[in-house]
Amino acid sequence: MTTPDANPAQRLTMREVLPRDAGNALLIGRVWDVETGGPRVAAFRGEDAFDLQPLSATVSDLLESRTLLSDVRAGMTTPRWRTADLIDATMSRDAERSHLLAPVDLQVIKACGVTFVDSMIERVIEERAGGNPQQAAKIRDRVGAALGGSLAGVRPGSKEAVEAKKVLIEEGLWSQYLEVGIGPDPEVFTKAPVLSSVGTGAMIGIPSFSSWNNPEPELVLLVTSRGAAVGATLGNDVNLRDVEGRSALLLGKAKDNNASSALGPFIRLFDEDFTLDTLRTEEILLRVQGPEGYELAGSSSAGRISRSFEELISATHGDHHQYPDGFALYTGTLFAPTQDRDEPGRGFTHHMGDTVEISSSHLGTLINTVGPTEELPRWNYGIRDLLGYLHRVKDDANRLLPAGAD
Repeated sequence: MTTPDANPAQRLTMREVLPRDAGNALLIGRVWDVETGGPRVAAFRGEDAFDLQPLSATVSDLLESRTLLSDVRAGMTTPRWRTADLIDATMSRDAERSHLLAPVDLQVIKACGVTFVDSMIERVIEERAGGNPQQAAKIRDRVGAALGGSLAGVRPGSKEAVEAKKVLIEEGLWSQYLEVGIGPDPEVFTKAPVLSSVGTGAMIGIPSFSSWNNPEPELVLLVTSRGAAVGATLGNDVNLRDVEGRSALLLGKAKDNNASSALGPFIRLFDEDFTLDTLRTEEILLRVQGPEGYELAGSSSAGRISRSFEELISATHGDHHQYPDGFALYTGTLFAPTQDRDEPGRGFTHHMGDTVEISSSHLGTLINTVGPTEELPRWNYGIRDLLGYLHRVKDDANRLLPAGAD
């Protein structure tokens, strides 16, 4: 867990961070509480933020409840913090005040890749270019000519997909990315260790060994140990295109680095008005603002995903793999920037100081600033620290109990 250390390039207000229909949203998350010196589970309603720690010690534990919605609503009695104060401290990276953290804790951070045809084609280009952005434009033209847009409506694993595979092999363009893009099995990998994700307002990192990289705005599902999706948040699956382009076996090096998984700002729980079906057409918006005045805008529409959310969850969880503390599942992105930033033919890559803003109407805004991975605050708050904090909080609570009380 990293803590704030400097002012971000951009400040968002409470209204901009919250979902547009925040008045109808059931939002939970985590707050670093300066009074007790640790992370606490919280619920948010307008100006008010409620401490749910007496109800559940962790977000993972809370989401496992069979009566989740009623539990959260019952716990929203007396506010402990003001939402606006938490957001202001978060966006200004003021470690002396209570602030927001990534809204997950003990969940495993999983991710699905190549779930959109457009981004699948870009992965093929990365591979063919061997991680060299200067070769990407030429290969993009050749791949586009060979595909002719014919894969857009192909259902992964279908007879049509099998036929498309034959054609692409004949063209010498078959790729491991096409295998998971239109083959029977989706790509599922572990994105980040437990407790390593950063939240809104925090820095995200690009390692010094990468010179071609980009943000990946995604919907992230929160799934219980039973395999039930109970909520969603936004995520940035920071991607090093040159590293993965050299070899898919470098996926771990490309995906899992300090501050490479950003989640937030909150988990929105599924309820009577907001369901998994609501997200099937959700539009995820991206804006990158560079320190030199550069701007990039893009979007990723969940309506164009090639595999259903249920299929991605089943590929992750089942008889073949269990997650006793639940998991957060990045569902992939349609966004793959090809717009040139520095030199013609080199496409997009991050600059240090970029502000990355990912938003959607139902989930709010996740905003982070890009910095060099090696210079960011180290990830130094792990599971032992969390267990130690929870034990201390429990001991403090027991000391306050009247004599003879349980």
